[in-house]
Amino acid sequence: MAGPPAGAKQFNKVAVRLAGHRFPPIWAVVRHRGRSSGKDYATPVAVIATPSTFLIGLPWGRRTDWVRNVRAAGGCTIRWKGHEFLCTEPTFVDQGVAVEAAHGLTRRMIRSREMAGGFLQLTRAPAPERSAMQSGW
Repeated sequence: MAGPPAGAKQFNKVAVRLAGHRFPPIWAVVRHRGRSSGKDYATPVAVIATPSTFLIGLPWGRRTDWVRNVRAAGGCTIRWKGHEFLCTEPTFVDQGVAVEAAHGLTRRMIRSREMAGGFLQLTRAPAPERSAMQSGW
């Protein structure tokens, strides 16, 4: 499976500043810690939200660093629509789960293309309130 295109890192630098706010609502920011470096990372992703989970498509596969970091830690924090969510229980699911969770145009888009790496499903809960200084983000 091919990895992200060469310009992905540059795109991510811009996207991470836009994602996670109220608009556009499909974009979120996954905040995770490096498995061996311990460094904090922020990765922009497209999410499908249900009342209790987030589903994230994995177009570059299941072995990307951010996915491996989240799975190794057993979770992450996701900023979506201006709110922080504590996410746990990272589980790989197939396209059918995402189709069932999606609505409208998003559902049609998921049905029309194969997501090579499937989807990562995370159980979500509102994160405890913390000041920006405490969060390190």
